[in-house]
Amino acid sequence: MNPVLSRSVPGAAALFTALFAVLLSVGPSLASAQNIAVVNNKPIPKTKADAIVAQLVKQGQQDSPELQNAVKDDLIRREILMQEAEKKGLAADPDVQAQLDRARQQVLIGALAQDYFKASAPTDAELRQQYDLLVKETGGKEYRARHILVEKEADAKAIIDKLKKGGKFEELAKQSKDPGSAANGGDLDWAPASTYVKEFSEALVKLPKGQYTQVPVKTQFGYHVIRLDDIRDAKVPSFEEAKPQIASAMMANQQWQQSKFEQMLKDLRDKAKVE
Repeated sequence: MNPVLSRSVPGAAALFTALFAVLLSVGPSLASAQNIAVVNNKPIPKTKADAIVAQLVKQGQQDSPELQNAVKDDLIRREILMQEAEKKGLAADPDVQAQLDRARQQVLIGALAQDYFKASAPTDAELRQQYDLLVKETGGKEYRARHILVEKEADAKAIIDKLKKGGKFEELAKQSKDPGSAANGGDLDWAPASTYVKEFSEALVKLPKGQYTQVPVKTQFGYHVIRLDDIRDAKVPSFEEAKPQIASAMMANQQWQQSKFEQMLKDLRDKAKVE
């Protein structure tokens, strides 16, 4: 749940803080607009409240009379405080002006970034490069593996001893720390070796089909006993089939966004006259 609001009526302090960024993006409304309140003869347009509610709903909140009343109360409180600050002449304070300027810059830069990302999409060359990388990472093969994950090396060695004495892997897997596979006999389903962490992957690809690791494999998660059940050629979708998913993943990737933004900034700086 979004932390902007509590489970019932939003707390005053939480909402007061959370709405700051939203309010910065809400411009002035027509004087003739319907008002939700008038504070010391200064109207608060309903359109401003509606814009804030819409933004909060976008962030995952549920529109309700409680939410609308909380927004209304916050806007009234904010207007009262703003009028008091203006009465004291705080807007003319150099430190306050500097903070307002920085806040305005930050909002505009954020809007510029969002506008840029909406208009920008990975090129076919970038998509092809990512596709080729993904295909390479599969190694052309997929592995059907099982594992048993335990915390201590001694426990992993004890499991290996039991397997050597005829113990069933599927039964021993019930004690695995991995809840996702323990109930299925340790089965990890089909996956490229690159799906797993390096130590696991390296041990997996060295195994003959049907065999298990003779020594525990240590990873960041603990100690694994791994069995390779089968190998098959990877089922790789064509580039055209994979393009939409790759594009979506790239555009959601923060590293890609950062590199794109830095390139935009470089292009703008090259054109700018900086003295």
